[in-house]
Formats: sequence, C-alpha cells, structure tokens
Amino acid sequence: MKIARRGVCLVLSAPSGAGKTAIAAALLARDPELSRSVSVTTRPPRPSEVDGEDYRFCNQQEFDGMAAGGELLEWARVYGRHWYGTPRAPVEKALRNGVDVVFDIDWQGHRQLRAALPDDVVGVFILPPSLDALEARLRTRAGDDVKEIARRMALARDELGHWREFSHIVVNDDLEQAIAAAHAILRAARLVTSRQAGLARFVAGL
Repeated sequence: MKIARRGVCLVLSAPSGAGKTAIAAALLARDPELSRSVSVTTRPPRPSEVDGEDYRFCNQQEFDGMAAGGELLEWARVYGRHWYGTPRAPVEKALRNGVDVVFDIDWQGHRQLRAALPDDVVGVFILPPSLDALEARLRTRAGDDVKEIARRMALARDELGHWREFSHIVVNDDLEQAIAAAHAILRAARLVTSRQAGLARFVAGL
C-alpha cells in the first residue's frame, strides 16, 4: 500500500574527495523514487555536458536576476570563480509530488537550503576515515596537481568543522557501507509521520 507523502531533500555534504558524489550517484541508480537537483551555473559547459541535464547554464546577469527574484533556494560562488545555485521551482514541485531530491552541495548550501525549506531537509555529512585517507584519494584523481591538492586539503580542514550542523554523520571507510547507511537515512525520513500526507485517510479506512 502506497501512502501519499511529501518528498525529502536529502543533502549530502563532505570535503572534496570524501565520496559524496559517488554516494549520490549510487543512490540515484538504485532508488527510482529519488531524483537529482539540477543546479544552475554561470560557468561554460564542458564538451560532454548537456544543458538542462548536467546543469542549467546561464550568464551572470541571468543568475543575478534569479537570485534577486527569489528563484534560487541556495547559491554560492565556488572557488572564487563561477556561481552555482539550486532553482526553487523544480524542487518544490518534486516535494509536492512525493519525489525525493538528492543534493551534492557544501555546508553553506546545506545551511541556506535548511533555512529555505526547514521541514524538508535531511542533512548527511560524509566524513573520510582520516585526513591521510582523504589526501590519498585526492592524489589518485587525474588532473589535480600538488598545489590543487594542498588547496583542497586546506578547505577540507575548514569544512570538517561544520559537521555538527548536520542531523546525520556517515564515515566513508567502505563505500558500499556508506551508500547503505545513506539509503537507510533516506528510507527512514520517508516514514516520518508528518511527511505522510495521506496517513490520516489511510488510517480512517482501516
């Protein structure tokens, strides 16, 4: 029996290299009730990217207009270069239709999203098993030079200080176990009494 419910905003946040993107991709592949938030950005598309699927690409003027008009749930300038944000309308539509949305954003985005949708956000902070393990993961990435790795490690140390802002913590020592833990958090969030809009009707009909 499927009971009508409101969707969940599942926020996965972590320092670069801790595994949040891999966990989000695995959840999307395994759970048909989960969708991905498509961010809007001012950076140009890469050759393999499709507008509206990977990102929604726009210029700075368009982005500024969306932010000023309340059309974004959260937004930030990433690495001092391009702007990224979450469009409000598709997320709110998904929530109304009982569709869950996963977000791969930083702690600042989580804070903004939680302020915009306080009853809908479930925050999960992904921790590496150690800083040494995190640095080793960054070193295996193609294209990251020594300076870039050092910069990301410095950012990671700052980001780790925000773990208390999240309602759930997952240590990604084993990727499959971390995916299972994140999925369990999502499934539990779906069953919260206040989210199940059709529960009263269901109980009345028993």
